[in-house]
Amino acid sequence: MIGFVRGTVHAYGPDYVLIDVNGIGYRISFFHPEVLRKDKEMTIYTYQNVREDEISLFGFLSLEEYDLFVKLISVKGLGPKIASNILSKASVDSIIAAIETGDIDFIRQMPGVGKKTASQIILDLKGKLVETVESDNPDLNDVAEALKTLGYKPSEIRPVMRKLETEKGSTDELVKKALSLLMK
Repeated sequence: MIGFVRGTVHAYGPDYVLIDVNGIGYRISFFHPEVLRKDKEMTIYTYQNVREDEISLFGFLSLEEYDLFVKLISVKGLGPKIASNILSKASVDSIIAAIETGDIDFIRQMPGVGKKTASQIILDLKGKLVETVESDNPDLNDVAEALKTLGYKPSEIRPVMRKLETEKGSTDELVKKALSLLMK
C-alpha cells in the first residue's frame, strides 16, 4: 500500500493532483486545490483503494484527515468518493464534533449524504473518534496529559480521573495518586 507520495505538483484540477515523483506521475484524487501550485514540492498522505476494475489513490493533507477518512469508509454504505467529498467540505474537527454531538443536520449537508447515511455515520462512529480525557478541573487535565505522556491509554486514564474528581492537591500530588491507582 502506498502511504504517502512526496514530489512536485505537475498538474491539478478541482478533484485531483498529478504528482511527479522522480519522473513517475501519480494521479491522486485530492480535494484541496487551494493548496496546490504548479512545481510546488509537497507530501500527500494516500489511501490506496483497490477494486475489481480500478486501483486509485485518495490524497490527504494530514494524517488526521487520513485517519478520519479510513473511519468514514468503514461505515456501511459509505465509499471513498463520498468520504473524500465530506472531508473536502468541512474540517476534521468540525466533522468529529458533529459526529460526537449527533448533529445529523450538519452531516446531511455534506455532498452525497442523506438522512440514512448520516444516521449510520453517527451510529457507527460516535465515541470512537475522540481519544481525549477532559475534566472541568484544569489540574486534572494536566494529570491526564502527564499520564498520556507516560504511555497510558485513554481507556486506562478515564476511570482514574473519575476517582480523582474530588481529590485536592497540586498537579504533582495528583499524578502520584493517579499512578498509585493505576498500579493497583
